[in-house]
Amino acid sequence: MDNNAEISATKHRHVVAIPYPGRGHINPLLNLCKLILSKSNDFLFTFVVTEEWFDILSSEPKPPANIRFAALPQVIPSEVGRAGDLDGFLEAVLTKLQEPFERLLDQLQPPPTAIIYDTWLSNWVVDVGNRRNIPVASLFPMSASVFTVFYHFDLLVQNGHFPLDISERGNEVVDYIPGLPSTTVADLTTVYDGAGNKMWLRVQDTFTILKNATCVLFTSIHEFEEQVINCIKEKLPIPVYHIGPMIPYLNCESNDIPCITEGNSVIDQSYLQWLDSQPKGSVLYISQGSFLSISTAQMEEIVAGIKESGVRFLWVTRGDTSRFKDGGVGEGCLVSWCDQLKVLNHPSVGGFWTHCGWNSTSESIYSGVPMLTCPIFWDQMPNSKLIVNDMKIGWRAINNGLNKEKLVSREEIAERVRRFMDSESDERKEMVDRAKTLRDVFRKAIANGGSAASDIDAFIRCIS
Repeated sequence: MDNNAEISATKHRHVVAIPYPGRGHINPLLNLCKLILSKSNDFLFTFVVTEEWFDILSSEPKPPANIRFAALPQVIPSEVGRAGDLDGFLEAVLTKLQEPFERLLDQLQPPPTAIIYDTWLSNWVVDVGNRRNIPVASLFPMSASVFTVFYHFDLLVQNGHFPLDISERGNEVVDYIPGLPSTTVADLTTVYDGAGNKMWLRVQDTFTILKNATCVLFTSIHEFEEQVINCIKEKLPIPVYHIGPMIPYLNCESNDIPCITEGNSVIDQSYLQWLDSQPKGSVLYISQGSFLSISTAQMEEIVAGIKESGVRFLWVTRGDTSRFKDGGVGEGCLVSWCDQLKVLNHPSVGGFWTHCGWNSTSESIYSGVPMLTCPIFWDQMPNSKLIVNDMKIGWRAINNGLNKEKLVSREEIAERVRRFMDSESDERKEMVDRAKTLRDVFRKAIANGGSAASDIDAFIRCIS
């Protein structure tokens, strides 16, 4: 354990925080710990991760003094390559981490007074907390719309929408899930990829056991998903808090709350100088996330299409620049890493090509930036639908219908990108106006007295 916090056992509430082992889950929970500490210094957090993630986090900027990291033995597969066997990775997380976690709890001083955990660990964390009489709060790091799909999974089965062949029945309408705007089967592929695997029994267990937790925290804004959240509150027998997306807006400064600098400061940030030299709203920021990827053939078409469009772009390549060797980068700038929230808030950025992870989606809404959606898996499909159909602040970047194998050509991509970034287009102007309106709703919700800020305060009282 990293005992970087020498704190009085009598003064502070000791909260153990344990995320699902993945970047998109670790960051929101860590941001929640920081947010709670910004409101009350009466807490000590022990943030529990695997040895692999302990090493990764140890190389990043130090957290506040009241947050200390603790490592569990690396009894699960490595983060590297986990996309190759998702079922196996999930099975290991749900069966091998409990024993070392309980051993850690026995050693912690002062004894824990509460546990905040990632919902995807409900299968065992809830039982651990209940047996030890420790309150357990569940943080759901995705949208409330995705939650309600999983929670009402039995309705998909009853209505003959699971299992089925998406390619044949993907256009069928799903209008029976409480609170969820009418959608199609294809937009709910979060529940079909991998269908028939043991994973789905685990998922059902997760949301059944969740009812025995102390409360659940939604990383969403009530105003964004009001109908869904209200329906969930009626269904769940435990308190529900809508605390807003747990993105790193906390350190944002200036009147417009532009954003933060969070990340490895030794990484070259010359991309910010490049952005400074570009016209307002002219740059398309491109990031496909850090986990799953699309086919090599489709990625080659995307690269060629973006370059052919003539649009300025800032592209996070994760270190793989091999696809850009022929013909250079045109109007673009390539980086292996960037401070995403800072980039999205830069005045030169006018659009975001995104895989639609919930954190990235939330950061784009917070920044008032329209999106070109390129979802791949899990909650990314319904997030894309939320962006394009419900909020109307984006387009599908690759629109190949129900045929995932269909290759979208570079010519189609180039034309779509040009249209999307055309500042003279009335269609784009309307989309930008809607994005700015939602940005203002977001920032009002997290400000003092707002819906999200009020629920954070209520949750703090709950665990105090």
